[in-house]
Amino acid sequence: MPPDYVPPSTTACEALIAAVRFDAHGLVPAIAQDYASGEVLMLAWMTREALAETLATGRVCYWSRSRSRLWRKGETSGQVQRLVDLRLDCDGDTVLLLVEQTGPACHTGRRSCFFNAIRNDQLKEISQPIIDPAELYGTAH
Repeated sequence: MPPDYVPPSTTACEALIAAVRFDAHGLVPAIAQDYASGEVLMLAWMTREALAETLATGRVCYWSRSRSRLWRKGETSGQVQRLVDLRLDCDGDTVLLLVEQTGPACHTGRRSCFFNAIRNDQLKEISQPIIDPAELYGTAH
């Protein structure tokens, strides 16, 4: 079990956010990685507001480009990400979130969004859903 999340001070949060190089749309890529296994779960986008909320609450919040609004991971599926640690890369243009993931991270019902790979010279799905997306969202995907 990961340690309980303790939000950093306001000063530390402000320093981290100031160090982030957001793109022209005010976004920064955020990679979610399982804190215990190291498995890369997904890539999403964060705004300043999403990053600030994540740091303040310990519940991961992203920016949904398709909905043009903040998106708290698991708000519809219940598959939340709890922040364990947050790191900024050397260029300040990518955030790494070490998380405790509840259930699947991918909207397809898989643990990770990275389930397509070349096998035997063909593109193959290398993992199966752990839960039916219709069960996650109450509708067929």
